[in-house]
Amino acid sequence: LSVALTLTHFYPTTISQTSVTASDEIRGVWITNVNSGILFVPGGVQRALDQLSQLNFNTVYPVFWNRGTTFYPSATARRVTGRFQDSLLNLIHFGKDVLSDIISQGHQRDLRVIPWFEYGLMAPINSQLVQRHPEWITLPQSSKFLAIPSLQDLNDALLPNFPPSNKLSGWLGIKNVWLNPLHPQVQRFIEDLIIEVVIKYDVDGIQFDDNFGMPIELGYDWYTRKIYKQEHEGKLPPNNPADPEWMQWRADKITAFMKTLHDQIKAVKPDCLISLAPNPREFAYNESLQDWETWVKQGLIEELILQVYRDSPKAFLSELDDPAIRELRGKIPVGIGILSGTMGHPVEIEQIQQQVQDVRDHNFQGMSFFYWETLWSYFTPDAPRERRRVFEILFSPSPS
Repeated sequence: LSVALTLTHFYPTTISQTSVTASDEIRGVWITNVNSGILFVPGGVQRALDQLSQLNFNTVYPVFWNRGTTFYPSATARRVTGRFQDSLLNLIHFGKDVLSDIISQGHQRDLRVIPWFEYGLMAPINSQLVQRHPEWITLPQSSKFLAIPSLQDLNDALLPNFPPSNKLSGWLGIKNVWLNPLHPQVQRFIEDLIIEVVIKYDVDGIQFDDNFGMPIELGYDWYTRKIYKQEHEGKLPPNNPADPEWMQWRADKITAFMKTLHDQIKAVKPDCLISLAPNPREFAYNESLQDWETWVKQGLIEELILQVYRDSPKAFLSELDDPAIRELRGKIPVGIGILSGTMGHPVEIEQIQQQVQDVRDHNFQGMSFFYWETLWSYFTPDAPRERRRVFEILFSPSPS
């Protein structure tokens, strides 16, 4: 009896209709290398795309960059870091182009494939990128960084009060630093990576995320100090990193960089969709100086997938009801990023099901799930077959 009641609760016979039709709804998932074996297991990509297609997903966001390395054979990465792609990926697949495989197989299954610039400007301090270019890193306030930093300077900077975002990978023992989005050589490197993917592959778009910014504590490096002084009659940046003018100045510089990327992408492939998966608006600006609301208003972003990773129903709905989001939805498609779980934070299918319904009730364009490995696997709190059955109902061709 208890099993029967559980199945009835998980698998309702009706799903309410919204103004977004099933054919137009974004049904996406992020594919990453972090805590996931899909890119490394032989046949993993084919199996994943088969399952996603069968369950009527229509979009995948596969990683092509994180932790200072690429997940495709990159001449740009080889030039700057000495490595043309992730070493483990290369070892297992002997130089095979996994991103090309995802794109071709995805298109065969009518999936949009929008490669994802995961980790953005964040990179491990022990990466070849940082080891070779310590002068590209932006740092917290400290008098010792008035000059170009050495690698020892970087290590000394990683104190307990380094930006809280650095704790993202703390449990792995990885210390992360941030590339300076204001530095011209950093900008050139990022531009070359992005354009390389856009030209080399038949992509449907490119996606940036919440790490394409600068934690508010940063910006006291030698280069940023120099250009700030040039534009402020010789004055140094304020000691308070939350000074409103200092925040806006850095945010505007990042917006200008985003515009450059937009213009370059459109110059080589006008129909390439530019997507962004940020944190909620106020958090994104106050913590990472990512003024994505302005990006949308300036026409730099064509799809927004807002990360709303909340367990609390009240907190989840509060983000969906943000008046600013309602305004932006009149400009571009806006979907919601739903947490399907992490290794350390499993999410039950009942919560996922309810959040999908909430997204539809609020007439958003669709949703994407973070991340593939936690949709239905053997470390999820519910049996994989049960979770797939829920998605089969949620994503039926004509939910009713």
